[in-house]
Amino acid sequence: MMREQKVESMKKDMRPRDEKKKTVVADGIERTTLSFYGYVPFENPKFFCEELFERLHSLGCLGRIYIAKEGINAQMNVPKKNWDLFDAYIKSRKELIGIPYKIAVEECDTPSFYKLTVKVKEKIVADGLSDDLFDVTNTGAYLSAKEFNEYVEDEEAVVVDMRNGYESEIGHFEGAITPEVDTFREELRIAPELLKIHKNKKIALYCTGGIRCEKASAWLKHNGFEHVRHLKGGIIDYKHQVEREGLQNHFLGKNFVFDERMGERIGNEVISYCHLCSKTKSDTHYHCKNIACHILFLGCNACIEKKNGYCSYKCMTFDKLPEGVKNYFTRNTHLNKGAQFKKHRMKAKR
Repeated sequence: MMREQKVESMKKDMRPRDEKKKTVVADGIERTTLSFYGYVPFENPKFFCEELFERLHSLGCLGRIYIAKEGINAQMNVPKKNWDLFDAYIKSRKELIGIPYKIAVEECDTPSFYKLTVKVKEKIVADGLSDDLFDVTNTGAYLSAKEFNEYVEDEEAVVVDMRNGYESEIGHFEGAITPEVDTFREELRIAPELLKIHKNKKIALYCTGGIRCEKASAWLKHNGFEHVRHLKGGIIDYKHQVEREGLQNHFLGKNFVFDERMGERIGNEVISYCHLCSKTKSDTHYHCKNIACHILFLGCNACIEKKNGYCSYKCMTFDKLPEGVKNYFTRNTHLNKGAQFKKHRMKAKR
């Protein structure tokens, strides 16, 4: 009982978000951002969740980690001075032996994470599928960066982006099919129908680090797609392989990442446009400063300065209202999330 109370108290940090972020920025600790995942069984996810939190917290690690009976999905950073201790601990767990790290392509001035969250989930990636319906272990074979390039260069092959539309908007592989969706759940639902005309072709899937393609390739194979493979290690590892092996980089633009960086440069091109003016190229994401909106949007320097970080003059005006009024509308808006919370609401039409 004492141990459970201790872990629970460590998990609860009631300070405002900005205060937590400032603390991490000010500490000056050099960190390595990484991700890893594994579809490995955990008999007692709650027990492992508590142990993992305690150990990572003691090492000063920050990030977001989900644990389920089916496996683990982690995006985090580790103080460089504690890397060896972190690595030794991960390798000491029999469930995690052999799980590869995907080291971030680039860091930025702001740490990738500013708090540590370890949660038990039903699934490590929300997919909306019942795993009883199909064999989730019957995944497509892996493709190396070199092999994936061969698919990109093959006019008869089909390359499919298994990420959300707001991710592929700022970066994707040349010639890839990029579905206009806001969730992985939605993409899995439409994928078999969307790709049915390519059912007999060679298909190559890709995503950020590989985890979504594991489930997607198994789902497509269940739906009769026989020639499905996927990029091992995702876009992150692709970039490392390209540099290490001197391969041609077929990825255009930025790779969206789900942390404070919100993107890392893979290709030198900027392929997307500011959502506010639709004229200037930009692949830098912002969240609207109006907490009742908080929509994710792309902004150019001129528009961000002009609207002071808000997505619209409406949001700028709203934030000048008395706190009580703002709080009332914020509560009610979040209770009834509508089309304004769709991440593609502001996508530039070109």
